[in-house]
Amino acid sequence: MNNRKPVVYVVDDDVSVCRALSLLLKSHGFKVQTFTRAIDFLTFKHPQVPSCLVLDLRLPNMNGLALQETMESQRQTMPIIFISGHGDIPKSVKAMKAGAIDFLAKPFTKKKLLDAIMQAILKSKAQIKEKTEISKIKRRIKTLSPRELEVFKLVVKGMMSKNIAFKRGVSLQTIKIHRGRVMQKMQAKTMTELISFAEKCGIPSSRR
Repeated sequence: MNNRKPVVYVVDDDVSVCRALSLLLKSHGFKVQTFTRAIDFLTFKHPQVPSCLVLDLRLPNMNGLALQETMESQRQTMPIIFISGHGDIPKSVKAMKAGAIDFLAKPFTKKKLLDAIMQAILKSKAQIKEKTEISKIKRRIKTLSPRELEVFKLVVKGMMSKNIAFKRGVSLQTIKIHRGRVMQKMQAKTMTELISFAEKCGIPSSRR
């Protein structure tokens, strides 16, 4: 279980800040990894555990906002808490609009930082849970035959079995059999649940 301990990443070019935050966070039970350059953080292999990033706005070569954009382009969903001694309203607004958990101006209190980190870790746990669920759904989808996959996509779009049968030029009973297999393989108890599975994997549904 120790390996599942939440990790807080700190990216700040001030070594003394990294050291101080590391001591504080470790004393509150977090694992901590510190970096003085954004590129080092990006190339680090992050374990799949609840985590967040405490990120300085001003960094050499790649600043905090640029790192946030890079993470977004790489589909890294780790929650971010910005810290800065040079923060201004436009930059903080931009960071928050891009999904940052908080924007703390230096000097900030321990309580504000720890509260923001707890919020970020809770969000990270939810993200990991959702990713795990989506992976399970995708594995189930791969068990569908080509015809079952087609029926699945048409059903979640709201097409009736009789219309699918007409579209495919097969009997209604054949489509009902395919539909039953889809429900079984996808482990869906209701049509609403099946539609939810489709939406989580980016498959268009009748609700979109």
